[in-house]
Amino acid sequence: MERIYNFSAGPAVLPREVLEQARDELVNWQGCGMSVMEMSHRGKEYMGIQAEAEADLRELLGIPGNYKVLFLQGGASMQFSMVPLNLYRGKASADFLDTGVWSEKAIAEASRYGAVNVVASSRDKNYTYAPTQDAWQTDPNAAFLHYTPNETIGGVEIFWTPETGEVPLVADMSSTILSRAIDVSKFGLIYAGAQKNIGPAGVTVVIVREDLIGQTLPGTPTLFDYQLHADNDSMYNTPPTYGIYIAGLVFKLLKDRGGIAAMERQNLLKADLLYGCLDASGFYSSPVARENRSRMNVPFTLKDAALDEDFLKGAKARGLVQLKGHRSVGGMRASIYNAMPVEGVQDHVDNIKEFEKTRS
Repeated sequence: MERIYNFSAGPAVLPREVLEQARDELVNWQGCGMSVMEMSHRGKEYMGIQAEAEADLRELLGIPGNYKVLFLQGGASMQFSMVPLNLYRGKASADFLDTGVWSEKAIAEASRYGAVNVVASSRDKNYTYAPTQDAWQTDPNAAFLHYTPNETIGGVEIFWTPETGEVPLVADMSSTILSRAIDVSKFGLIYAGAQKNIGPAGVTVVIVREDLIGQTLPGTPTLFDYQLHADNDSMYNTPPTYGIYIAGLVFKLLKDRGGIAAMERQNLLKADLLYGCLDASGFYSSPVARENRSRMNVPFTLKDAALDEDFLKGAKARGLVQLKGHRSVGGMRASIYNAMPVEGVQDHVDNIKEFEKTRS
């Protein structure tokens, strides 16, 4: 069967070139006689793979030298606990911006370890926009301010970086990392599950400023201490070795394609193509405020929800899959991460137009 276009929100599409290289190296990595999956994480072969992956990620994002890069496990959801356990550091409370499902989950988990101040929320409009910073009620003494630049489920993206002064800025970048340029130095900590723009599920990347680690709350589990992982180069216990290897291949491919600037240009092209199609139609609509429309996750609805199943069946027959919206939102959702080619988005747009012609 020929490759299809997979619009899943995650685990998501991976670059074909990466999959083919991994296939070719699966049994015998670069002549060493074994698979990366079989390597000791403390052997020179694997340690070289991980070191190279970190170096390439640092280059891609321009990560300053006073930041640690950690390859962890547990997904972004585990970071909902690790962040407060490491960053409350004796402060009374932390600030959180509430813009959707993943913000809600982070807030709920942090409240187990300390007080939480919700600086603003877009719940009043069903999480279809992001409150601008002039509406936030922040605490200048907060331990940190946490936000989610891109809400995968609702398709709400914040394209500017909040100004927080001396308060460390924390971002869940699971579905936006590597898709556009960011200034890492403006953040205290960035974390991201891999299964959208980095690699396969199972790897979590944490980028944390050195001065923020080493002051965990009493009772913090050993493996939840960033300092422990930083001191051991992410190898205190066995890391997700094969996932890190795949991530490293993705990083190299991004460098070969022109880096983050080139990916941002392509992502803008794809998003403009899809939103332009939706906006030109009276048959479909996008629920998200224009200034917050995600470039990565595009939710949309049909004029008549009774046609949803027919639309999905027709799309699948055409090789366009995983377009059903999240159960909490409904409708459709097309996730168009870095690895989704422009051709896939164009095929999706063509299908949207054809369905409208036959069913409107």
